[in-house]
Amino acid sequence: MSFRARRILRTLNESSREFENVVRYFETFIDLIPLSFVLGFYVSLVIGRWWNQFDAIPWPDRLCYMIGAYVHGADDRSRMIRRTLGRYLILLQAITFQSVSTAVKRRFPTSQHFVSAGLMTKEERTIYEKLEAPYGKWWLPAQWFSALAMRAKKEGRIKDSILLDGLFREFVLYRSACGTMFNYDWISVPLVYTQVVTLATYTYSVALMVGRQYLDPSRGDDKHKVDLYIPIFTLLQFFFYVGWLKVAEQIVNPYGEDDDDFELNWCLDRNAHIVYLVVDHFHAKHPKLHKDMYWDEILPQLPQTKISAKYINNPQLGSAFNLE
Repeated sequence: MSFRARRILRTLNESSREFENVVRYFETFIDLIPLSFVLGFYVSLVIGRWWNQFDAIPWPDRLCYMIGAYVHGADDRSRMIRRTLGRYLILLQAITFQSVSTAVKRRFPTSQHFVSAGLMTKEERTIYEKLEAPYGKWWLPAQWFSALAMRAKKEGRIKDSILLDGLFREFVLYRSACGTMFNYDWISVPLVYTQVVTLATYTYSVALMVGRQYLDPSRGDDKHKVDLYIPIFTLLQFFFYVGWLKVAEQIVNPYGEDDDDFELNWCLDRNAHIVYLVVDHFHAKHPKLHKDMYWDEILPQLPQTKISAKYINNPQLGSAFNLE
């Protein structure tokens, strides 16, 4: 466009004047589009939603510690209860991920794949498939978890009702996180809002390219005295706004299969390892007790390296502690 204005239109006086009038028109009304406000609010909404979607991912670590501490017994029955409770946590998470993420759906396209992966037994799959639930049945492993925890309490493997209450309180948070993931998958950013922001961004970009063209300063255009063959700041403005929009478009659905989306398959693998390690392999196990190296010291001083010793301070004394 700049080349056309400089080379071609200068040979045609009438066309050159019309082009300059168009440039002045675009330049006059270019700032009427509140793009920084509209785009900034949209990006803030998307980024806030993106981080909240990450916070909604359920992690079974705390529940595993509680299962290992509350469900007593070293016999096979107690071990089976602990492992099954942990497996139900992973199964609940896997069904949730399968329902909201295409990446996990490709890994577990049917309930039979849960059986093949060891997350569900054949009997459980039969119950799951026969259940008629038009509003979804992802919650079924949560019901199994609750029933099994109650059975453990009746069998005396959970010693006190307070412990069972604490276990259920933590489990409700875990189940609520799965429900929150469904809510984010159900209610997305309004499409019309995305369309308005996209239209405003590209309209502003076109107006920016036209309104920032070089004009002949001899015709009274004070704003165009400097002939910039490469309008650096105009290009930066264009890249910032369009880049801002592209960032929002990339993270608007983090449960997908893009490179920047959350690795929900990795989360499943990681959580499965943690569950079985905590509730079974390391259950009631710890290293032998020994006197620590600060046994006879009242105020132990942890060692420092020469580099770290230079930056030691005590920020909790208060800013006015040493004032006289």
